[in-house]
Amino acid sequence: MKKDLLTLYDLQVKDFGLIFSRTHTLKKMQKAGTSYTPLKGKTLGMIFYKSSTRTRLSFEVGFHQLGGLAIFLSNRDIQLGRGETIADTAKIMSRYLDGIMIRTFSQESIEEFAGAAQVPVINGLTDLLHPCQILGDLFTIIEKKSDYKGLKIAYIGDGNNIANTWVTAAAILPFELALACPQGYDPDPAIMGKAREKGAARINLYRDPFEAAENADVLYTDVWTSMGQEKEKEARAEAFKKYQINSDVLARARNDAIVMHCLPAHREEEITSEVMDGPQSVVFDQAENRLHVQKAVMEILIGGGTEK
Repeated sequence: MKKDLLTLYDLQVKDFGLIFSRTHTLKKMQKAGTSYTPLKGKTLGMIFYKSSTRTRLSFEVGFHQLGGLAIFLSNRDIQLGRGETIADTAKIMSRYLDGIMIRTFSQESIEEFAGAAQVPVINGLTDLLHPCQILGDLFTIIEKKSDYKGLKIAYIGDGNNIANTWVTAAAILPFELALACPQGYDPDPAIMGKAREKGAARINLYRDPFEAAENADVLYTDVWTSMGQEKEKEARAEAFKKYQINSDVLARARNDAIVMHCLPAHREEEITSEVMDGPQSVVFDQAENRLHVQKAVMEILIGGGTEK
């Protein structure tokens, strides 16, 4: 039976462990120059409705390193952009491909697509969720902190798809999540409601970024204005001006706290260059780990091989 990755709720706790174990092994092999091609002869279709740097590179390079062929398809390249139904497109693409990654706007559309597809579908980002990003982030935390269990992760900024996915992760895994968002920019209420039912004591929402950052092991932020929100840029800049990770906020966290950003960063807005380029920043290690964790996801979902 095929398995998709559309939300972190598609994973059980043991699945996180398997993904992180395989990520560690695949990263070690890649660094050693060891060839490992379990996806030889397989093809990944990559549908992009949104522009990308890290998502395209990490999936395309990762699938190539695993021995397969990745095909980039913008929404202008396929018939979905000219009226073909999502279900028909999914059924046809399933006849040609071994797996499909989609980076799009609507979570509902990717779920509809996966429901009609006969091959694994991976969420490369929607406006609601970004599961591959948070998997890479959690692996980075394991590398830097040995584990995520019992840590306090403070997310400061917009209650966007990244914040939503952190909320989902905190509902499943044993760490504390402190969110600091301005009024009117909270994470999705349905996601917050479901997560609080599952892990109420571990998820807290603040208006004061300093309060959220207090004794945090991880400080995390994202852009104030995401793709598709450009008309709100000025209003958001005013609303978020106090929600910046800077040296003052960092001083409230633990002395050995790490700083994370999913990129691209708007320096001197949500994060200062002093912090982003400072010794506690793991931003670029975090970006690299998208490659390794997505290789593990693709190996498991598309290759079905996890033994080497």
